[in-house]
Amino acid sequence: MDPVTQDRTPEPLTEYAQRLTHKARAFDRRHPLLWDLHFTGFWVTAALIDYAGGGWRHNAHQLDLPGWLLLTLSLGLSVPLLWRRTHPAAALAAMVPFTLVDAWTGAALQAALLQLVLVYHLALRRPLRSLWWATALVMTPVLVSALRHGEGSWDQQIGSHLMSTAVAALIGITVRTRRSYTAALEDRARRLETERDQQAQLATAAERARIAREMHDIIGHNLSVITGLADGGRYAAAKSPERAAQALDAIATTSRQALTELRRLLDVLREEDKPQADLAPQPGLTDLDRLLDGVRSAGLPVGITNHGSPALPPGRQLTVYRVIQEALTNTLKHAGPDATAEISLSCEEKGAVTVTITDTGTRAGGPLSGTSRDGRGLPGMRERTALYGGTLEAGPRPHPEQGWRVRLHLPEESPQ
Repeated sequence: MDPVTQDRTPEPLTEYAQRLTHKARAFDRRHPLLWDLHFTGFWVTAALIDYAGGGWRHNAHQLDLPGWLLLTLSLGLSVPLLWRRTHPAAALAAMVPFTLVDAWTGAALQAALLQLVLVYHLALRRPLRSLWWATALVMTPVLVSALRHGEGSWDQQIGSHLMSTAVAALIGITVRTRRSYTAALEDRARRLETERDQQAQLATAAERARIAREMHDIIGHNLSVITGLADGGRYAAAKSPERAAQALDAIATTSRQALTELRRLLDVLREEDKPQADLAPQPGLTDLDRLLDGVRSAGLPVGITNHGSPALPPGRQLTVYRVIQEALTNTLKHAGPDATAEISLSCEEKGAVTVTITDTGTRAGGPLSGTSRDGRGLPGMRERTALYGGTLEAGPRPHPEQGWRVRLHLPEESPQ
């Protein structure tokens, strides 16, 4: 079958009717007065046709009624429909004198049934307790007609009118309940959409913070090592060309390592799916030797003492690695040329670990001088530590010792 022919397949009747209903409701919301005028005009015209054409005579108890009275009753029973949505109670009260006169004179105009439209709108728009007095207003003319004219049994006259009033009220209550249910669903959908957008924003902010933390750790540390190597190479160039060449080789190696890690991080940010991208694991405790070699080549003597077996999950290993890396980076930047550093790593069973990094450098400016200039150093370490419920302490070593100390403690892993 031709695709164009398929696209022109007639839509189901229910969908067509639903679409027309939506259009009508949209028009009503835009032009409520115009819609009310059309609605009221239709029923006024019907009431006048019933009066002028003599159709009222089929139900009337009295046939010799003056025309002006019938005209007045027809208008009085139909014109109040103009306020059926804005003031349904007032419109129903305005009809009551005309319905009483209609019942007393025996005209029995069909327009009196328009009270049911107002009962429907009362059930739709007003507190349900208003239906009690509305029913009383509607049934009063019926009682007057039964007492005055007395045709037929009381149960037939009162029962049929009472049933019609109940049906009109039930229709209004049903439509009201459905509208409330639809409004609740729409409100819930809006709230869910808002929550989804907020969660997406929070996830984006968290991912940005994670990326900024990773890039700070990668670039900040490697640039600090490169700076130290460059400074050492500059001093060695005049006295020992071999040492200068070694420094340049180390700079090249460190730069390539930084570029590799940076490319791996940026590959994660690409939108397109690239299975061939470098998916090397994050650094762990097994990579500490390479990290310390780079720091030592930059001119900072570092010693390390291990206690226990470093059998930690990858996430905890990454946290320990990054904290050690950041602490040594700060030492390279701020501790001075003659500083040394010492690392104490203690791993316990169930994942508990304690790391202490101390140096012998001198820092000016107080406790915060050990942070990076951009302020991401210590906050980044604290964020990583908080992921595992740990604690991080950073500050000057107690007097009379000189230097800086960073202490990380990650508690035991909670049972699953």
